[in-house]
Amino acid sequence: MQRKGCGVPASLGGGTVPASLCGGAVPASLCGGAVPASLGGDAVPVSLGGDTVPASLGGVTVPASLGGGTVPASLGGGTVPASLGGDTVPASLGGDTVPASLGGGRVEDDGVKTEEALLARPKSIEHTGLRFSMLSDLALKTVYVAGELSGQEVAEALRLPFGGVVDRLLSFLDHQNLLQVTGSVGFGEQAFCYSVSRKGTEQGRELFQRCQYVGPAPVSLKDYSRMIRLQGVSGAHIGRQSLQQAFHGLVMNDAMLSRIGAALHSGRSIFLYGPSGNGKTSIARAMARVMSQDGMYIPYAVEAVGQIIRVYDEFSHRRFEPQPRSRELGDLSPQCFDGTEKAEVDERWVLIERPVVVVGGELTLDSLDLIHNTISNYYEAPHQMKANGGMFLIDDFGRQAVNPRDLLNRWIVPLETRVDFLSLHTGAKIEIPFEQQVVFATNLDPAELLDEAFLRRIRHKIKVDDPTPEEFAEVFRAVCAQHGVPYHQGAFQHLMENWYIKPKRVLRCSQPRDIVEQILDICEFEGLPPQLTPEHVDRACDAYFADL
Repeated sequence: MQRKGCGVPASLGGGTVPASLCGGAVPASLCGGAVPASLGGDAVPVSLGGDTVPASLGGVTVPASLGGGTVPASLGGGTVPASLGGDTVPASLGGDTVPASLGGGRVEDDGVKTEEALLARPKSIEHTGLRFSMLSDLALKTVYVAGELSGQEVAEALRLPFGGVVDRLLSFLDHQNLLQVTGSVGFGEQAFCYSVSRKGTEQGRELFQRCQYVGPAPVSLKDYSRMIRLQGVSGAHIGRQSLQQAFHGLVMNDAMLSRIGAALHSGRSIFLYGPSGNGKTSIARAMARVMSQDGMYIPYAVEAVGQIIRVYDEFSHRRFEPQPRSRELGDLSPQCFDGTEKAEVDERWVLIERPVVVVGGELTLDSLDLIHNTISNYYEAPHQMKANGGMFLIDDFGRQAVNPRDLLNRWIVPLETRVDFLSLHTGAKIEIPFEQQVVFATNLDPAELLDEAFLRRIRHKIKVDDPTPEEFAEVFRAVCAQHGVPYHQGAFQHLMENWYIKPKRVLRCSQPRDIVEQILDICEFEGLPPQLTPEHVDRACDAYFADL
């Protein structure tokens, strides 16, 4: 039966259009010839399943269905011909590398992505690693909350490219009558302005009740885990020069500095212990400065079994500005990737300083698992997940409300296996990397806190002992210089004889700072310039060393 009104090309020889093409357009690739024999003579295979016949049937371009639907079964039952990639078949399909045209990057022999591949801007929805439905829901919620956005603004909000990704999401939502075009702010599809329709308002409200997360699109848990492993602290090379720079201003002998350097280089857990007031927290924070000299990538959020986990927050993470430096810890800034410009980096990843997460007496067991907000219905990453790639400092260990042995039992498996398991409110568990340097700092007796089994799992035990008289004098001079107080040897000798030697008082590294600050308070009250005198020393120490 001949169809009318379909515009039969002369290239078909004035014949008839197959019924299966009714309502669509005849492919340009069919011009100048007959219908391919593979199409059965006069009918298009049902396996093509679309409204229009792909232009690629002429062997020229990729089928439209590869950009917005499913791969026709007629193309090999799910395998993509090498001819469609321009180069080679993807590793997942039995080849060696992912074609650049499919948005992939370099892939190792075992099919696992490298840093370059993980950071490459996705050129298709498939390359984001996320389901189409999750991205379309997120795009709809983004417009629903904002009221009206241009296509480019939606792309910026999702941190995804417009071409090949966001344009497909908006086209789908428009086709489903969930969004409507309200105008334009320029030229091109990205300038079209969108608002939610009545149907879209109902759908957006329902989605928002299910999950209120609106922001950058997440990355998959698989990609997150792989990236953290690639940027782990294990085996990072730390040179003495960078260590000395980080510890500048702290009085420390070479033996102690060497022990700290070896511990940091290992990437393994560290236990700092010793009397209070000798700078364990200061040493731990100086260790953290060594880590923060380098940058790493983390995602804004992670998707796991359909749930969203927010990872990046401005309190725990600081953005990193790449500077020319040694690559002792492995520079993962965009400039270090061959052929990868900054503009081509997937913007769902944030370049930050290696994180340093510090907790104290407020630490609880619940805060070490995923934090589910029952109102917003998405998760906040726990402390150790935010510390991945950096340092997790547990200060004042043993003074938490929870029993220290319960906390230690929580860490035994992650410290040993470098893997942690987190629980969702649904009861499901997910596996995440435990790639961080855990530092325990305490002034309590280790024998009262730790058993032998746990001590064995903490590789580096570093005692921070009381300073020698020579070290105490050096600390005092350094503190005076830092506070702008002229150092006076006679006044310092008066301090040592009358307030330490005679009363047999123990030296502590924190005492010079406290005494000098007391002297500054006295001088400011009296309207005097900062000065170190025996009289000021006696007044400061009388207030500081109160007999309680």
